[in-house]
Amino acid sequence: MMSGKKKKLAVVLFNLGGPDRPDAVEPFLFNLFSDPAIIRVPQPLRWLIAKIVSRRRAPLAKEIYAQIGGGSPIVPLTEAQGRALEMALSDQADEVKCFLAMRYWRPFADEAAQAVKAWGADEVVLLPLYPQYSTTTTKSSLKDWDRAAKVAGLSLPIRTICCYPVEEGFIAAHAGLLGEALTKFAPGESVRVLFSAHGLPKKIVEGGDPYQAQVEATCAAVVAKLGVAKLGLTGLDWITCYQSRVGPLEWIGPATDKEIERAGREGKSLVVVPIAFVSEHSETLVELDMEYGKLAAEAGVPRYVRVPALGTEPRFIAGLANLVRAVRETGGVLCPEEAAGRPCGEEAR
Repeated sequence: MMSGKKKKLAVVLFNLGGPDRPDAVEPFLFNLFSDPAIIRVPQPLRWLIAKIVSRRRAPLAKEIYAQIGGGSPIVPLTEAQGRALEMALSDQADEVKCFLAMRYWRPFADEAAQAVKAWGADEVVLLPLYPQYSTTTTKSSLKDWDRAAKVAGLSLPIRTICCYPVEEGFIAAHAGLLGEALTKFAPGESVRVLFSAHGLPKKIVEGGDPYQAQVEATCAAVVAKLGVAKLGLTGLDWITCYQSRVGPLEWIGPATDKEIERAGREGKSLVVVPIAFVSEHSETLVELDMEYGKLAAEAGVPRYVRVPALGTEPRFIAGLANLVRAVRETGGVLCPEEAAGRPCGEEAR
């Protein structure tokens, strides 16, 4: 007796990506600065700016990546997240497979869309690994996927997860890792927690981008979940700050480096949490660990502890799996912020 067709669920994981070798650094930067969501000027001016900026920044960027082996670890780390998610979703279909769609370096959305089609998926769930929605990340990646899917001729049910700034598993994972870090300090030791997220130009946020509000909501939820009393603390000294600013524009703040210097002046030890990065890459391994670690020592910060990115932390993976289950039940676009009266807007639709 012939068995029925097996149901195949494809989950597409979006992230920015990173150069996998030194000679990929300049084209990676060119792709980044060619994105109209990043450089908001018309062509051909945007192409010219991207060419000039990528060429100028490439030597410094190569030095940065040389400190972590010559390339970004984001693809293998995201592949590990995909494997963990496949196991967590084994109840959802006969076969579940995760595909990577990186925005600025391989594997691109075109490769992912072609692979999904070749695999014979029956349904697709789009899952950005940006917990907090931004036009510069989530919207850009989803728009790129729409283009790639049309080129590939994909026509099957597609569900989209928009954002998940306060998703239970995501918050529990952060709170758990932060709690472990705080236990390294003696009772009464003066400690401040810096929740550090990638920054954005202020004008983008003022234009309605919800990223900063969602980052701050994440931080507040982690603190609430932490339960400082359980750790033997009477309170928690914490602040949300932003890193990785570049260029002449005014960026949202406060800046992480300035908060490190302030902590040094006040004699505060620091625990730094990468609150908007779900895997290790240059902004965590070089900027937070090496550059800001050195800055903390020079500023007189007594102790500087960096909490790991979430990676394959079980509570985080379980949270992602629950998001996939939820969007398959509701259909269309899952935007938890919409239920709270703060929808991310039509950009995700």
